[in-house]
Amino acid sequence: MPTVYITAPPDAADELAATLVEERLAACVNRLSTTSTYRWDGDVHHDEEAVLLAKTTDDAYDDLVERVRESHPYDVPCLERFDESDVLEPFAAWRADVVE
Repeated sequence: MPTVYITAPPDAADELAATLVEERLAACVNRLSTTSTYRWDGDVHHDEEAVLLAKTTDDAYDDLVERVRESHPYDVPCLERFDESDVLEPFAAWRADVVE
């Protein structure tokens, strides 16, 4: 089962997280605050961002990606999939139960 790493501007992160959970594309989304340093259009930027860690399932992954792409304010959203090789079974069962 995957966890999806997403970055977003702070003012959009809560709504994006709520959408993913409300639409049952993620069982849970954790939000962390961070400062990102990155190159965009030839310039180096330093911006406050939110990191979202969305816990989903293999079956819901493609729909989650599509929903993030539709609603994300960035032209090129950061979206990376991490597959767990070891996860606590009760947590995996809960996640599978709440994601459609």
